[in-house]
Amino acid sequence: MPRLWVLVVLAACGPVTYINEVTRRASTAVDDARAAQADKYAPYYYTRAVEYLHQARVIAAHADYQGATRFGRLATEAAQLATEEAKLAKKDPSRLPSDQKPAPAKDEP
Repeated sequence: MPRLWVLVVLAACGPVTYINEVTRRASTAVDDARAAQADKYAPYYYTRAVEYLHQARVIAAHADYQGATRFGRLATEAAQLATEEAKLAKKDPSRLPSDQKPAPAKDEP
């Protein structure tokens, strides 16, 4: 009987870890990145975070909580990097992505 109890407890850990990692941490980190305007100032990391979070939810729908947790961690890391990059880009415009930098003025002959 004790072995069965241990098996039941271990089987229930997957969804709990998923809820903590993806539903709470990753979602909050992506929301924080959105609030920091990371979609404008750090589009690479922000897009990466959003897509990893989406993939975590897709994989969880197939009951692969270990895989979903892995993608949730990746989403959290990318969102934190996006938030940091966005804050730095707001302070220093030279750190903006290259497609958002103003074009240099042409010299007139």
